[in-house]
Amino acid sequence: MYLPPHDPHVDDPMRFKPLFRIHLMERKSATVECMYGHRGPHNGHIQIVKKDEFSTKCNQTDHHRMSGGRQEEFRTWLREEWGRTLEDIFHEHMQELILMKFIYTSQYDNCLTYRRIYLPPSHPDDLIRPGLFKGTYGSHGLEIVMLSFHGKHARATKITGDPNIPAGQQTVEIDLMHRIQLPDVENLRNFNELSRIVLEVREQVRQEQQQQEEGPEDGEGHSQQSPQEPQRDPAQPNMGPPTEKDREPGDRGAAAAEEQPAQSGQGQPFVLPVGVSSRNEDYPRTCRMCFYGTGLIAGHGFTSPERTPGVFILFDNDRFGFIWLELKSFSLYSRVQATFRNADAPSPQAFEEMLKNIQSLTS
Repeated sequence: MYLPPHDPHVDDPMRFKPLFRIHLMERKSATVECMYGHRGPHNGHIQIVKKDEFSTKCNQTDHHRMSGGRQEEFRTWLREEWGRTLEDIFHEHMQELILMKFIYTSQYDNCLTYRRIYLPPSHPDDLIRPGLFKGTYGSHGLEIVMLSFHGKHARATKITGDPNIPAGQQTVEIDLMHRIQLPDVENLRNFNELSRIVLEVREQVRQEQQQQEEGPEDGEGHSQQSPQEPQRDPAQPNMGPPTEKDREPGDRGAAAAEEQPAQSGQGQPFVLPVGVSSRNEDYPRTCRMCFYGTGLIAGHGFTSPERTPGVFILFDNDRFGFIWLELKSFSLYSRVQATFRNADAPSPQAFEEMLKNIQSLTS
């Protein structure tokens, strides 16, 4: 298992944790050992379900228990997962989410089903190299997303999820045809100014979509927007503070911007607007370019999901950010540097099919 670094250190490397191992024997036989828990390897089982899918089962789950009971198991898990104790976490809502995650994950006892994930195909005109990124998600901690490019859009798909937005959903969508020109640093500190700029672009996108739906025959001049992906109208700007739904960032991405080369090498000063919260204060202070995007938020249990406006900020080849306008929150993403063998998709179609499959598991 590849675990993200401890929140909020997105630039730290992934952590590696063995879950099972296979001993190949003579005559094509093998023994399987479960590595879960803290009492050493013990008897396990692996079953090949179908192509690109297999399941693991622990045959001695008592090896996962600790002498101090669930309380000791929770404290140990908390140190490993978060690098801290519950007393270090003062935010009551964050404590609740952490406890939910422990209860949810520990019930499986390493009896899991695995499905193959392909890395996204890369093209020379992509904004940056696609791939896996670690991202900050407020009280949910660090999560893994996959950035991929699809013509005029980019998508960030959740590989790991949380009680609000499960894995497989598109956490962020980036409209590569709509650059956002940030104001100078002093005006950027004003959240209302940034909000005004983003909402103007959102209205422009809405009008272009409406014109396309009315018919291509009268729309030669507004062919910028890709017609292939119907989007839900995020309308009714609700710019008030987020409710206790604790709603969340989502994903959609895009391909290379035509106006990219001229300014991509020059850094523009960047600072978060006053009032926008960030788990990581060590974010880059210059950026290359920004685009309009939408983020997926929802209540617990993926209830009432909706796409809300935001700003995608490209910092460099390995880092990007997203400002969730409605949540007044900032997510920072850093590339996963670990290498994975045999992970390339055999074709672009196979990759698209995989994205649909992982999304359907949680829809």
